[in-house]
Amino acid sequence: MRLRCAVLDDFQGVATTVADWGPVQGRVEVVSFTEHIATEDELALALEDFDIVVTLRERVPFPASLLDRLPRLKLLIASGMRNSVIDYAAAERNGVTVCGTESTSTPPVELTWALLLGLARGIVTENDALRANGPWQSTVGADLHGRRLGLLGLGKIGSRVARVGLAFGMEVVAWSRNLTEERADEVGVQLAGSKEELLATSDFVSLHLVLSDRTRGLIGAPELALLKPTAYLVNTSRAALVDQDALLAALREGRIAGAGVDVFDVEPLPADHPLRTAPWLLATPHLGYVSQNNYRTYYGQAVEDIEAFLAGEPVRRLG
Repeated sequence: MRLRCAVLDDFQGVATTVADWGPVQGRVEVVSFTEHIATEDELALALEDFDIVVTLRERVPFPASLLDRLPRLKLLIASGMRNSVIDYAAAERNGVTVCGTESTSTPPVELTWALLLGLARGIVTENDALRANGPWQSTVGADLHGRRLGLLGLGKIGSRVARVGLAFGMEVVAWSRNLTEERADEVGVQLAGSKEELLATSDFVSLHLVLSDRTRGLIGAPELALLKPTAYLVNTSRAALVDQDALLAALREGRIAGAGVDVFDVEPLPADHPLRTAPWLLATPHLGYVSQNNYRTYYGQAVEDIEAFLAGEPVRRLG
């Protein structure tokens, strides 16, 4: 009997074409879900007849309450080698092997700069005006050279964002609770004295932190009030780092020049969500990890994970 494999959140419908599934053809039937399944009840119903599930990033939680309702599930594959929304103890209790795939941090770095540059030069506004035969030049771009870029987080992604900023001739400063002067020197940036100092003095602020109890709500109304009215905020990390209501209020009241956001509290973003119509917001639908190379890696290694599991020798196990 062939096993059945569900591929979740294949929004672009490319999971079975960007990688070669030939090695498991004939042994595994692959079913791609191009629409997000939002509730646990809907997931339990949709996945009840599947032996394998491939889930994208941390978009779909797999708590004990869901895993307990999927007795047929034997292999759960998550893109990336870290996933905070899978209950590993429950998976083990239910006999579910959890595996991951490799991932690269390059795409979110590039998207961060796409958002920052789009904001600084009014790309969307000018493009829309040109296509609609509107005003010829309606914005005055914000310069990058000589301006201050403040980075909250200087890890793998933050350090790469920093180096691009330096290449633009920006003054780059960074802060996180555990950031040392030695690490800042290694990347070639300044260590900010405090989060508050970074926010108050930066022209562009970009977040690159892992979400945890310590970082959740790191940027709220008091922090946003510290930003210059000409400053821009970019978040391609995790939505919960920033108080969404406070950000919406700051944008509506014109207290900051704009924001670039790729992550949201609820994804996909509901049609009536106020952020869809917020002024001075450049938003993308969580595209940070979405690139051809990343997808080839995700789904190519998902096939490898399935092959190894079928051979009784699972690889890249998580948990």
